[in-house]
Amino acid sequence: MKFAKLLTTAATAALFAFPAFAVDLKIGLQDDADVLDPAQSRSFVGRIVYTAMCDKLVDVSPDLKIVPQLATEWNWSADGKELTMKLRQGVKFQDETPFNAEAVVATIERNITLPESRRKSELASVAKVEATGEYEVKFTLKSPDVSLLAQLSDRAGMIVSPKAAKELGAKFGDHPVCAGPFKFVERVQQDRIVLEKFQDYWNKDNVFVDKVTYLPIPDTTVRLANLQSGDLDMIERPAATDAATIKADSNLVYKDVVNTGWLGIYANVGNGARADNPLGKDKRLRQAFSLAIDREAAMQIVYDGTAVAGNQPFPPSSPWFDKDIPVPARDVEKAKSLVKEAGYDRVPVEIMVANGPVTMQMMQIIQSMVAEAGFDVTLKATEFATLLNEQTAGNYQLSRSDWSGRVDPDGNIQQFVTCNAGLNDSKYCNPDVDKLLSEARQSTDDSVRKQKYDAAAVILNADLPITFIGHQSWSWAFHKNVSGFIPSPDGMIRLIGVKKEG
Repeated sequence: MKFAKLLTTAATAALFAFPAFAVDLKIGLQDDADVLDPAQSRSFVGRIVYTAMCDKLVDVSPDLKIVPQLATEWNWSADGKELTMKLRQGVKFQDETPFNAEAVVATIERNITLPESRRKSELASVAKVEATGEYEVKFTLKSPDVSLLAQLSDRAGMIVSPKAAKELGAKFGDHPVCAGPFKFVERVQQDRIVLEKFQDYWNKDNVFVDKVTYLPIPDTTVRLANLQSGDLDMIERPAATDAATIKADSNLVYKDVVNTGWLGIYANVGNGARADNPLGKDKRLRQAFSLAIDREAAMQIVYDGTAVAGNQPFPPSSPWFDKDIPVPARDVEKAKSLVKEAGYDRVPVEIMVANGPVTMQMMQIIQSMVAEAGFDVTLKATEFATLLNEQTAGNYQLSRSDWSGRVDPDGNIQQFVTCNAGLNDSKYCNPDVDKLLSEARQSTDDSVRKQKYDAAAVILNADLPITFIGHQSWSWAFHKNVSGFIPSPDGMIRLIGVKKEG
């Protein structure tokens, strides 16, 4: 979708179609969210909306610690196979049904059994979940899984109304009902998502915004112009090249923080008929493609020095990064030799790309770089939500996509490369990788886990179902009359404590 003016007519009309609110916060998003069902969704901006709408069992603090939310305390059994959680009392869902242990059980079971659920691999270690009291639940695991708590701090741990989930089934995203500070009002695809304050929210005294409207505006220039004109109060991910402009504007505030995620290029190696392409069939071509990219240069040009080059699901600054597999320097001659070894002079390839200007700029640079090694790249631009759907369906050869990152290292890799994982759009399957990542989940010893991740990295660096290219910072800009926003490395916009004056 292209924005020819600052706000679409429909969106502008919608802002005045509702009764007057004391505080109306308008937030510009880089993309439109996909389905608004925590069980089914996978988009980053969807998680931003959920942060306002759907409380989780636990949350993540700005210093990346697991902290209470709907669960107030928890403990592990000595053998690491049972997790018991005490739940917050006096909580209601936005349809006024009560929150309790049975609601938690219903949500977790839905996440595991719903055919459309993408949370299955995240909860694969759970053998059963049961209510051991009105406000206590116990997870019994098939084997120890230290990553489970981190999974419950994201979509797998967002508890939804059992009543709404039962009534709507796979259509829950049409009218989501959770237990967060803001309840769903309406959604117009590619135009707006509107929420309003839930008056019976358990922590309502710390909610100072009455209405929040999310507006997807992929064009960074238009998004910033809307902020400068006052049509938006906040934007996420302004272009890095605009940071100096924002900082110089006395009416605006700029914040950023290094994130925990990655930027990657997916290869379709086994997802349907379109996996039958040169790069999908021959890992030597994927290796050549990777070697033809100057990651450092691309990060400097596109992100103005705010991002770092990478080749793994963990940034080079992370303790989980395998230093024995450093970020490769560009090597066009070696890339050419691999192309010839695979039996090609020139290799045609189509890459699906989200239509935001930053992503397009990145891929145009890469398109030029890899051409020198023998790759004739065609870029296919599409809306981000459509891109995710096409990846899932296997309607791609290569696809450029990001991951926003997780607290536990398992959340950055397992669900993308294990054989039956929910986000494995490449349909890559290597039993050795599955074994290593499963063993990493089970150990409580970080040194043992590190050995497993390193061993998996060696295999993945050769097979390259995903070519990792770097790690960006999350950034935000907002008007100076907005206060109380705390940047977090997970990129979420948490509205508890946020105020807007005037």
